[in-house]
Amino acid sequence: MPKASEVKKNTAIEYNNGVYVIRDIERSVPQGRAGGSLYRMRMYNVVTGQKVDETFKDVDMLTLADLVRQGVMFSYIDLDECVFMDNEDYTLFHLNKESIADEMFFIDEHTQGMQIVLVDGTPVGIDLPASVDLVITETAPSLKGASASARNKPALLTTGLTVQVPEYIATGDKIKVNTAEHKFMGKADSK
Repeated sequence: MPKASEVKKNTAIEYNNGVYVIRDIERSVPQGRAGGSLYRMRMYNVVTGQKVDETFKDVDMLTLADLVRQGVMFSYIDLDECVFMDNEDYTLFHLNKESIADEMFFIDEHTQGMQIVLVDGTPVGIDLPASVDLVITETAPSLKGASASARNKPALLTTGLTVQVPEYIATGDKIKVNTAEHKFMGKADSK
């Protein structure tokens, strides 16, 4: 049983006789209080989709729910759902686009290493790999002789995400992006 200060986004916990997935965590340190941070968590019930905002003290113990993770690949978008296919048995999993909006900035038809998170057989989220390779669709022209340590410029990726890249990077380049920090890591290997 982890403390509230130890849980991360997309963790499933048992709370109020239900299973909830934590979608957002805000940490605050109230003024004039001796010790202890507060963690405000936005959680969604995996069965009903009901949203709950709850605040926990950093030392509050939370009960983790049983999770299963399976490797998947992105298949297609169907109206307001994203469809993923199991890498082994080709089972299709449907997730609401809104519930994984942040993760979709890192997912295209070539994204490898994703896992779907299942609670009691119900898909509740996507775990992304530490980094993904994406193509730049729009950025300012590259500067000849620019170095990697020079200034950065914004670059729009195929998924709609904008990241800061060095000036030598050009439109059409494939880059590696850190999914946790939303940052440029370097040019991707050409394959």
